Amino acid sequence: MPHSGGWAVKGEGNVKASSVHSTQSAAESAARRSAIRTGSEVFIHGRDGRIRERNTYGRDPFPPKG
Repeated sequence: MPHSGGWAVKGEGNVKASSVHSTQSAAESAARRSAIRTGSEVFIHGRDGRIRERNTYGRDPFPPKG
């Protein structure tokens, strides 16, 4: 997500950024590595702060049960 120092990787519910990177590409790579390691989901934000991409790593509940 956009950050005053460049681009930030931030975990869900965290107030502080896990890491800050000078380029969006570097932040995306760090976020993907973290999500793969923890089996979680990544939301990639554009400059306007809106979500432009999302990927799930680990157990994806698709199709959803029920």
